[in-house]
Amino acid sequence: MNIERIDQLLSRLFEQDRRATAKIISLVEDNIERAYIMRSILKQTGKQMVVGITGPPGAGKSSLVDALTKFYRSKEERVGIVAVDPSSPYSGGAILGDRIRMQTHGTDRDVFIRSMGTRGHLGGVTRSTADVLRILEAGGYHRLLLETVGVGQSELEIMRISDTVVVVLNPGTGDGIQAIKAGIMEIADIFVVNKSDLPGADRMRNDIEMMLNLSCDGKAWRPPVVLTSAVSGNGLESLYEKINTHQAYLLESGQRDRHRIERLRQETWRQWEDKALAAFESLWEATRETWEHAAQADPYEVARLLWEERFKGDKWDE
Repeated sequence: MNIERIDQLLSRLFEQDRRATAKIISLVEDNIERAYIMRSILKQTGKQMVVGITGPPGAGKSSLVDALTKFYRSKEERVGIVAVDPSSPYSGGAILGDRIRMQTHGTDRDVFIRSMGTRGHLGGVTRSTADVLRILEAGGYHRLLLETVGVGQSELEIMRISDTVVVVLNPGTGDGIQAIKAGIMEIADIFVVNKSDLPGADRMRNDIEMMLNLSCDGKAWRPPVVLTSAVSGNGLESLYEKINTHQAYLLESGQRDRHRIERLRQETWRQWEDKALAAFESLWEATRETWEHAAQADPYEVARLLWEERFKGDKWDE
């Protein structure tokens, strides 16, 4: 696709054209003129914050996103949603179910839902997710929601894109303390006990509060615990207020700037990583005959030799 056509799509994107938004996202995901597109978009973004929503499967994350979207729309805010399935080897997987549950917004021109699958490449989807969220912001979406399907290591990396991380749990999953021991205490800015009309909701809230008493002593931000019901809408007003309070805290404390500097470092490294991999593959192909018959080749020595061949004068061990 030529640059003139891309410029036309970008102009339509900035005018809040949904079809142009979808096309630009597809181009970026397919790595077509990605750097050119994102450089053009970066000038128009950086003001809106991302709310990340994660939690174990079955906690009701998609239902909560759906209910929260309705709440935002009642306040005439445009909503952009990115749903990521880090575990699926296919482009749809469980996320297609998420989109079906969100079909109440299918005809709303002010809600944009994008599903993404990693196909086993976490680094790529992390980078693509950040870019898609920027595209949605450039397309005029005020509220940006990012949902993942679980709380494993891959989801934690994707959640680092978010400014406010909401961890969704629900009663009836056994020991509440056990349910929140999988490394999510460190990333949660807000805890939500969803399906709060079920027995055990108050106990789970108390369990989380007890864990917070142990882990948040002396910290500037203590994650609040909000009880919600995506079905009845109970607790959504409180969740809305807690999200706004946390984002105000990020601005006032300077945490938002520190988060974004760290994300810049990570995204810059991704660019280096791509370039380094391309350089390695080229050098490997050029020298492969040297190693392919060496059944006992020492990978440590091969790495050293390739490094010093590529970066002459830069010793591997220095």
